[in-house]
Amino acid sequence: MNILKRLHHRAPYLLISNVVEHSPKFLHAKATPKNEDFYIVGHFPGAPIVPGAMMQEMTTQAAGLLIAEHYSPVEDYDSQSTKGFALGVLRAVHKAKYKHFARPGEILDVKVELIDNFENSFRFKGHIEIENKKIMMIEFTLVNISDDLIK
Repeated sequence: MNILKRLHHRAPYLLISNVVEHSPKFLHAKATPKNEDFYIVGHFPGAPIVPGAMMQEMTTQAAGLLIAEHYSPVEDYDSQSTKGFALGVLRAVHKAKYKHFARPGEILDVKVELIDNFENSFRFKGHIEIENKKIMMIEFTLVNISDDLIK
């Protein structure tokens, strides 16, 4: 899957490095935070950790990839030529739980599952693992909207 074709995000805010597997209901991606990433610098000097908000963003980017790949309202969706749509815009975070820290250099397995969708609304469960250990869990809703709303 071509991430840059499917997501509007670009460096330094593009957090997903690659997609391992995907289906219409599930996507597994990888992220590897680095010491020099903007969200690590200053969080915290001498003890760098990935902010919880950035882990949340990793899950929503993974879900956005799933929507763009499998539920695009237009054929041949391309983030550079949206054909009128912004896909996977965050509408709500219903629940989030953080169980452990993520640190620069660790490989984060970002997994999302589509649990419900109606028209342009998509509810997901997601989690992040490090070496098969869940470090955060989240439930959220993304929506597809007119790209005029983000211009």
